Amino acid sequence: MDWDLIERHYDDLMRVVLSVAAGKISSVTLLRRLSTYSRRNNFYKAFREVGRVIRTIQLLRYVSDPQLRRRTTAATNKVESYYNFSAWCRFGNEGRVRDNDPAEQEKHIKFSTLLTDAVIFHTTLDMMSVLRQLAAEGWEISPKDLAVLSPYQTMRINRFGVYATDEITVTPEQYDAHLPDTVLTVREPVS
Repeated sequence: MDWDLIERHYDDLMRVVLSVAAGKISSVTLLRRLSTYSRRNNFYKAFREVGRVIRTIQLLRYVSDPQLRRRTTAATNKVESYYNFSAWCRFGNEGRVRDNDPAEQEKHIKFSTLLTDAVIFHTTLDMMSVLRQLAAEGWEISPKDLAVLSPYQTMRINRFGVYATDEITVTPEQYDAHLPDTVLTVREPVS
């Protein structure tokens, strides 16, 4: 790490940090400007060196603190569990976005997230219903019991639906699309 470079540009670095904290420049704008700067620019290099220092300090903390490692592992496992469950819910096209249109890609991601969240919500409601029923029956439920529950359940979810074939030959009733005679009036807007 180039400590001399950081020391030479310390005032500039602090000015930028205070500008971001005061809201005079957004962190997104700063990152965009730094990414367009030439790699030979000393200001860019100073920020890169500060980033290396921060990463090194964080890595040393992680290596030396077992509790931090446990918390990090637990958080990582939660994120991985969500990702795996979300991938399980996106079974069509193996969950891959096969369109180069950014609008279609965004829709795919949003709909996939909505589907995953809806299944999680439904599972959570079912779990809470069972827990309330158990509590009403006199079972004692502790926070430790709740800590091992996960809404990422797949064993009772039929992703492809349930289709009854015994009524496949029954002709459905004729659908009457006729609306009853009603008078529709349009109001003029009041100015």
